[in-house]
Amino acid sequence: MQWEVVIGLETHVQLTTCSKIFSGASTSFGAEPNTQACPVDLALPGVLPVMNKGAVERAIQFGLAIGATIAPRSIFARKNYFYPDLPKGYQISQFEIPVVQGGSISFAMEENGKATLRTVQLTRAHLEEDAGKSLHEDYRGMSGIDLNRAGTPLLEIVTEPDMRSAAEAVAYAKALHGLVMWLGICDGNMQEGSFRCDANVSVRPVGQKEYGTRCEIKNLNSFRFMEDAINYEVRRQIELIEDGGRVVQATRLYDPDKKETRAMRSKEDAQDYRYFPDPDLPPLVIAQAWIDKIKTTMPELPAAMRERFMSDYGLSDYDALLLTQSKAMAVYFEAVLACVVDAKKDQAKLVANWLMGDVASSLNREGLDIADIPVSAAQLALLLKRIADGTISNKIAKEVFAAMWQEVSDQDNIADAIIEAKGLKQISDSGALEAIVDQVLAANAKSVEEFHAGKQQAINALIGQAMKASKGKANPAQLTELLKKKLMG
Repeated sequence: MQWEVVIGLETHVQLTTCSKIFSGASTSFGAEPNTQACPVDLALPGVLPVMNKGAVERAIQFGLAIGATIAPRSIFARKNYFYPDLPKGYQISQFEIPVVQGGSISFAMEENGKATLRTVQLTRAHLEEDAGKSLHEDYRGMSGIDLNRAGTPLLEIVTEPDMRSAAEAVAYAKALHGLVMWLGICDGNMQEGSFRCDANVSVRPVGQKEYGTRCEIKNLNSFRFMEDAINYEVRRQIELIEDGGRVVQATRLYDPDKKETRAMRSKEDAQDYRYFPDPDLPPLVIAQAWIDKIKTTMPELPAAMRERFMSDYGLSDYDALLLTQSKAMAVYFEAVLACVVDAKKDQAKLVANWLMGDVASSLNREGLDIADIPVSAAQLALLLKRIADGTISNKIAKEVFAAMWQEVSDQDNIADAIIEAKGLKQISDSGALEAIVDQVLAANAKSVEEFHAGKQQAINALIGQAMKASKGKANPAQLTELLKKKLMG
C-alpha cells in the first residue's frame, strides 16, 4: 500500500520583550533559578496579570508580515492542566478568538533534484505565557523547579496540515525561523528554547480524504531532530498499521540518542483543558490606527524585497525567494553587489549563483549561518571582479574562495594576495595561448581528424587537453575561440 504523510506544525516563538507577558519580571536568559519570578509569576494570592503592550505589537507585526487578519477584538482564556512547573494550575492563552488569524508562508525547497516553491497556510497565531521548567539533574535524585521562564511571552503559530514530508516541514520551519528573526520579534535561539516546534504527524493511504490518527511530537528544538523525529514517527505508524495494529492519538517525545519517539501521555483534546475566558484580563482591543502605526515601523518584508530583487536586478522568482529566506542573506547579497560594479543588473545573477552555490555549501558544511561567514562582502566582491576582468576563471575562483574561507583575513584584497601567492592568474596572452593550442593540435591528430569529419564534439576533447596543458590557467573563452580559428583555418 502507498502511504501519504500529513504534517502540521505548532511553533512556540519566544517574543523579544524585556519583561514577561503579564508581569514586569525580566525575560533575560541564564539567570540563577527562581531569581526572575515575581509574585505574579509565582501565582501568589491576590496578584493580577497586566498585558504587555510590546508582546501585542510583535504579534501584530507577525500578522502583517504573513498577510493575516488581525483580530480587532480577541480574548484570553485559562487552559487548565496540572504540572509542577505551572504555579497557577492553568496557563493563560487564547482559544476561541486568537489575535492573528489565517495568513501563509512561502518558501523554496529541493525535491527530486528540482527546485520547487511551497506555500503553507496558517490557521492562527495566538499569544500565551510560557510555563516554568523542571530540572532533573544535579539534585541528588530529586527534581527541581525553575520558574524564571514562567510568564515569558510566546506567540504560538499553528499551520494547516499542509506538509507532506519531513523535508517540507523542516523547510517551512526554517522559513518561519528566518521570518521572525527578520522582524526582530524573536532571537531565534533554539538551544535556549526561543523557537520550539511540535509536529502533528499522521499517515493515510494515498487517495484517502480522511486524515489518519495523529500523534504530536513535542518540543523539537533543532531542525535535524525535527526531520529525524518525523521520519521515525512516519515509519512507526506505517509499520504499526501494516502489522494489523492501530495508531493511538498521543503526545510523544523524541529521544535523539536512540533516534526514536516514545509515548509521553495520551493526547488531550480541547475539552480536557476546560478552557474558559480569563476573568482577570479584559478583551484585547486592537484599533486600526494602532495597526497602521505599527505598519509604518515595519522593515522591508521578504515579499516586497523579492519583488524588488526581481524588478531591480532581473533575478528569477526562485533566486529572489532563496536570497530573501533570511535577512542576513539578503543584506549580504546587496552588500556584495554594491561592491562589484555599477551595472548591478548584469552582475546580480553571478552574485546570486555564488551565494546559492559555493557560499551556501560552505556554510552548510561548517554548520554556520550567513551572519557568521568568514568571507566579507567586500572580499567576495573582489573575487567576483577578478572573474569578470579575466584575471582568473570561474573554476580557479572556487579554489581561491576555498583558500579565503580557511585564511579568515580582514583584508579586503585577500583574493588578490592568494591569486598572486599561488600563481593562479589566468593566461590571456594570445601568444602564450597560441603556443599551447599548436602543441595540443599536434599531439591530438585523431581528435583533429574527427572534427574535420563532422564530429563537432571532438573540439571538447581538444579544449580539455589545452586546459590541462595550461594547468587550468588558460582563459577558456579565448582558448575556445583560438582553437576554432585554427581548426577552421
